[in-house]
Amino acid sequence: MRGMSRRALFAGSAVGAAAAVLPAPTAAAAPRPKPAAGCARYRAAYHFTVPDQWKNDPQRPVWIDGEYRYFYLYNPDYFAGGTMAGTAWRLATSTDLVSFTDRGIAVPKDTTPNGDVWSGSAVVDTDGTAGFGAGAVVVLATMSPDDGPTSQAQYLYYSTDGGRTFTHHGTEPVLPNPGVRDFRDPKVIRDEERGRWVMALAEGTKVGFYHSADLRRWTYAGGFTEEGLGVLECPDLFRITADDGTARWVLGVSANGKAAGLPNTYAYWTGSFDGSAFTADAAAPQWLDHGFDWYGAVTFEKRDAHGTPDAGGRYAIGWLNNWDYANTTPTIDTDGFNGTDSIVREVRLKRDPAGTYYLASRPVTALDAHVSRTVRLGDLTVDGTRVLDYTGTAYELTCEITWDRLTGAGVQLRRSGDGGRHIDAGVWADYAFLNRRGAVNPDASGRWQESRTPFDPSARTVRLRVLVDHTSVEMFVGDGRYTHSTSAFPYLIDRGLALFTADGKAVFRNTVIREFAV
Repeated sequence: MRGMSRRALFAGSAVGAAAAVLPAPTAAAAPRPKPAAGCARYRAAYHFTVPDQWKNDPQRPVWIDGEYRYFYLYNPDYFAGGTMAGTAWRLATSTDLVSFTDRGIAVPKDTTPNGDVWSGSAVVDTDGTAGFGAGAVVVLATMSPDDGPTSQAQYLYYSTDGGRTFTHHGTEPVLPNPGVRDFRDPKVIRDEERGRWVMALAEGTKVGFYHSADLRRWTYAGGFTEEGLGVLECPDLFRITADDGTARWVLGVSANGKAAGLPNTYAYWTGSFDGSAFTADAAAPQWLDHGFDWYGAVTFEKRDAHGTPDAGGRYAIGWLNNWDYANTTPTIDTDGFNGTDSIVREVRLKRDPAGTYYLASRPVTALDAHVSRTVRLGDLTVDGTRVLDYTGTAYELTCEITWDRLTGAGVQLRRSGDGGRHIDAGVWADYAFLNRRGAVNPDASGRWQESRTPFDPSARTVRLRVLVDHTSVEMFVGDGRYTHSTSAFPYLIDRGLALFTADGKAVFRNTVIREFAV
């Protein structure tokens, strides 16, 4: 491998254009039968997946009676009418955020003249401020009755059975549209300091802030504008204590930075919030994921088994998909569904030597309780390509790579028997990367094949944690400041694993593979 370029390294790994993109269903596609027994399956082994049909945006989970109630957008008519058939809110519950139990539709669609239910947020109204009783679960969600250019508005649903079923609060919006095109995705938090509710709302290139005493009447308070990232969606707003003891606010949005060479995932700013205005520490956002498929993400409270919130931690979950190719996945034909989420992450706020606060992610620690098999490979010396005596389609790989001098190093995941197909993750020169070009994947354009993040090669060491499942790869670099999530559809016969270096030798220390049973 000495002297080999990255182009040569990946040569022969790209699949043909015809095989690189799977056919997408048309809007008028007929319902598909359930997969026949014994057919190949692509359903994720340890990631959350919708039971059938379609899912997209996660909705922020809430903690009730010792468990998380996780809502998400669900289209029960996807195979008959495509994504335009509209969404409801479906519910799943979990005590550890790894294993989930399906609870069916909680907020139905088409039960009022306003149609289907879009993204929003659920809150537990502990003090009964909305008038539905103490502990009622209140959902604020966007609906667009006539799908006109200014019809998006915010509507209220409430539940008195812990979020299992919801009733609409009339057919009029609690926050009408003021006459703008984009007016959606309300994120509501409780401002205990000022004794009121605060809503963050996506309004084109602005996040608007609103106040309410009762969740039913809202007053505009201010906004935060960011140009150059397309139409902002799914805002997020929370307070978190950094590892140095400093409390900061974080404002996040799902944003499309591709035109500027930035991700199309979750952008965020650290800063201060006075209840009405958010002031960012820096003009440019940071990104909670640099891959291609971590959209509509939400963060939510990290609680212990007794329900006590952790002021220094959050959880986060994202939709492992992208609207550029949302209908492209083998699970439609093999398993009768389209909709997979990222692994739930634990997120903490850290400060780097330059004084910049940033969010660092790691997979939820509850994964440890679901390990079904551990393969400890120890320290492995690699000079070129080293194929390991391990095969699998769903696992986690961790290692620390150290070297004195080289150009690049990493892993080849889901490797074919002849070595011609694989997904590659690692570091090269001054960046870390995740490259899906060598496997069937949903990007028909061929432009979005490799994601990159900064890396300091003078460190001569890097820690990698890579989660591989049947249709996804998630890579956590170092302390998790930089993460990469991407969809890919390797052939199920591609089960190999290899380590590689270029222009030098490296030691892959404490190399461990874990498989999970969920």
